[in-house]
Parts: sequence; structure tokens; C-alpha cells
Amino acid sequence: MIYPKIPLAQSIIQICLTKGITQIVISPGSRNAPLTLGFVNNPEFTCYSVADERCAAFFALGIAQQLSKPVALVCTSGSALLNYYPAFAEAFYSQIPLIVISADRPFSKIDIGDGQTIRQMDVFQNHSLYNANLTEGESNENDSKINNAINIAYTQKGPTHINAPFEEPLYQTVRKMTVDPTISAFSKVYKTIAIDDIIAYTNLWNSATKKLIVVGVNAPNEIDEEITNAIANDPSIIVMTETTSNWHHPSFLSNIDTIITPFKEKDFKAFQPDILITFGGMIVSKRVKAFLRQYKPKHHWHIDSLRAYNTFGCLNHHFEACPNDFFNQILPFTKTVLSDYFEKGKAVKKLRIINHQKYLDKIPFSDLKAFEIIMPSLPKNSMLQLSNSSPIRYAQLFPIDSSISVFSNRGTSGIDGSTSTAIGAAVMSKRQTVLITGDVGFIYDSNGLWNDYVPKNFKIILINNGGGGIFRILPGHQETKVYNTFFETAHCHTAEHLAKMYGFEYSIASDAESLTSALDTLYSQNEKPSILEVFTPTLQNDKILLQYFKELV
Repeated sequence: MIYPKIPLAQSIIQICLTKGITQIVISPGSRNAPLTLGFVNNPEFTCYSVADERCAAFFALGIAQQLSKPVALVCTSGSALLNYYPAFAEAFYSQIPLIVISADRPFSKIDIGDGQTIRQMDVFQNHSLYNANLTEGESNENDSKINNAINIAYTQKGPTHINAPFEEPLYQTVRKMTVDPTISAFSKVYKTIAIDDIIAYTNLWNSATKKLIVVGVNAPNEIDEEITNAIANDPSIIVMTETTSNWHHPSFLSNIDTIITPFKEKDFKAFQPDILITFGGMIVSKRVKAFLRQYKPKHHWHIDSLRAYNTFGCLNHHFEACPNDFFNQILPFTKTVLSDYFEKGKAVKKLRIINHQKYLDKIPFSDLKAFEIIMPSLPKNSMLQLSNSSPIRYAQLFPIDSSISVFSNRGTSGIDGSTSTAIGAAVMSKRQTVLITGDVGFIYDSNGLWNDYVPKNFKIILINNGGGGIFRILPGHQETKVYNTFFETAHCHTAEHLAKMYGFEYSIASDAESLTSALDTLYSQNEKPSILEVFTPTLQNDKILLQYFKELV
């Protein structure tokens, strides 16, 4: 076995291995050579080389998203580290474990005019759960910091940073380890709901005739079937989910914007809950946020083992538990109360389904029509990755097969990194993966295709409407050069040459018939990864979507 000669690098590598950190994404460089040599030459690690640091970080995020355990990112000194920040922030807000290990110059070389040096210590301070600022050489203090960084990433589900200074020479190796680092155990905290809380909150539950459960980003198969059925059969409960909620039942209201956008004041008051229960990550729907901020529930409970955001300005209690534990402790003490709350939701849903289809049957080809065709075409048991801006919002308007797992970078909701994240997730998942992305997000992360690990069954459906189409449906849109250039970022680019350069199959569609045919071909081809570019009319998409909500009543 080959090991780096530098003892600090040996300690980092050995502690990572002992704690099960075996997926390592490396951004090529020189200062991180001791780490690279140690990780790559140990068969216990699976190492990936991704040159663009921003893409590398999102690629690692995708792997960690699927593993639900930390992935290590390794980079050289200087500005390389700063390019990890977008994914680092996404990991923080999406509660995805990630460990950044940055090589640094010795402290004496910082701020003296030496090359490729910046102030790396605590650079992620605003979004890092722990910063391990190491010193040169082997020490118990260094070992303790490395252990802490890994343990906290595991137990608190988020990103941490290890900054390791190395002095030259960097490339020397040895055949035998020269360190025996200290390994500290994980300190998991198991939380239970106090019996007094169970009694008090069950009494509130049993007296409420309108209980609304709103679910944000949620892992697939997280909620037990018994809990799902119990909630679905309670006449006083309405459940609102999103595509990224990954929680399914025929009675749930799974298209929130379709349901509530046409509401008048009397409708909002009728649906205003006594108790609001939320769990999961960020919620896509702006309309449900506006609804619950104006028509506040009497009680808002959030269920999460770690964090609670006061999204609606009325949070009363944070249950520090996972949803299964919460419901398993509460539901046995609840009773069915007389209520027409669920029936009201069911009636609205039935009406919306009818009007939804009536409208879709008469519209021309557009973004909305494309999603009507794409969503039911997705292969069963596949993984769907959604980019931000328009794609994630259009996807909310259509049902999705319950066998499909859905993911999106909703922590910061940025367009950067969607392609890279999807590829990392596809590498780890091994399932057929489909990324639906917009043209601006795709071009922005085009270096994500510069990746030697893209699975052959990876598919990209690229909706090209000639710019940031979402800005056309936002207040303040004007058909002017300033608006088109500085907000919408209008363009005439396509993915054809990128596909050729990176070895992707490439096809196009520009109407319903060609899209239907192209989708059949897309899913059947598994010789190479594929891009299907769907061209939609820039000047019509916004009008068609805005009219859609008007015709749902």
C-alpha cells in the first residue's frame, strides 16, 4: 500500500476510512497531492476526479443525497475552495452531509504575497456546522477536530470543513503508515416526545376539525404505510404534497398551486386550518406560503429531528423527531372527529381535475403542454431530478407515478449545479435517471457534462424556451430590450454541440407528436447518455400558463 509521507494527510485519510467515508470526489491540484495520493492508492476508497470545482461539489452532493451519509470533497489551495460554496450552502439548507477537505499553505505563507493563497480558515463559517482548522503535523488536537467534523456531518446532516496546511515536498510517499490517529465514537442523541407533550397536543388534535398537513422536500419511502392510511382516512385532515414530497396516496392534494390559486376569500377561510402540521424541507409553492401567512392556523407544529423554520410566521411547537416517530406516538391517542374538511378538499380536487384537462386539451404546444406529455412518460421505478425555476414549478401541476423518486436542489433553490447533482445521484443510484432542466440552468452548469462517470442510462430532457421563461410570469415583465437582456437573458443557443463534445446522444422535439415519439426513443436507448431538447414558443408560454390558473374554476 502507498501512503503520503506527510503525517497529517495520513491521519485524515485513516480517520475517514475508519468512519466509513469512502466516496471521495477530488478536484485536481497540487497542494492536495498528499490527500489525493493517499485516497486514490487505497482500494477501500472510491475516488472521482471532477475538474471544475463547482461541478465537483454538486456531483458530491448528488452522491450524498442518495447515500444519506457524508461524501468527502478534496481540493487544492486558493480560489478552488471558494467554488465549493454554492453546493456547500445547498447541503446546509437541504440537510445533506458533506465534508470539504481543503489543502492549504502553511499559516506562515498566508497574506505575505505567496502564490495561490487566500484566507481559507472558516471560509464557510455562515453555513458550516463545524470548522476544523488544523495545524501542520500529527497531533491529538488535529485528530479530535477531524473526528468532530466527520461526526457532526453524520449526526447533524450537513456540511463541515476540514482545512489542512501542507508544506512541500507534497508528492513523497511511504510504504507504511507512520501515524496511529485517535478515533472517537459517534454520539447520537435519541429523542422522544415527553408524555406531557403527547397528552397536551393530542387533546388539541382531538378538538380540531380542520387539520392541514403540508409536506416539503421529503425522502422516498420515509413514511410508514400504516401512518399514511390512518391519515388518509381521517375526515378532519387534508394532506397537501408536492412532487418533491415523495409521499403518495390517492386522497392527497398533490398539486397545491392547481388547488388553491383560484381561491377567493371565502375559500381561503374555509380551508384555514385549526392545526397546521409540516415536515420535510423547503416548499416550492409560493401560493401556499401566501395562504398560510395571511390565514394563519391557530397552531403550527413542525416535525424534524434537527431544525424548524418558521416559514408561515406562526410556529408554536417544534417536535424534535422524525415524522414516523411523531405519528407513531401521537396517533394511538387520537380519535376521529366529525368534520367535512377532507370532503371539501376532495370536491375541489375533483373540479380542478376536470377543468385542468379541459384546458390542456385546447392549448397549443408550449411549456405546459410539454410537461403534460413528459410527466406520465417517465419510466416507472426511475429517479427524476428537477432543476430549479420553471421545471420544478411546472412539474407541480401534474401527477407522477408513486414508484418514481423525485429530487431537486431546493435548499437554496439555485439554478447552479442541477446537472452535476443529477449525475452524481445517478452514479450512486444506478437506476435510470431523468433530469428535466431549463435552458438557462443547463447552460449555466454545462461543465457538469465534463464528467467521466455519466451512466449510459442517464437522460436529460432540456426545455429550451429561449431564456429564463419564469421571469415572464413574474410581476413587472415588460417586452423591452433591457428586460429581455438583463432579466430573461434571451438567447438562441442549443445543446447540440455540447452533446457532441461530451458524447451524448442528441435529439430534438418541437411539437406534441415529435415529443411523444422522441420520448419513446429516449427511454429505449441505453448505449450512451442522451439529451432530448424540447423547443417551446418564448412569447406564448407565460400567457398559456397564466390563463391555465384562470380556467381552473
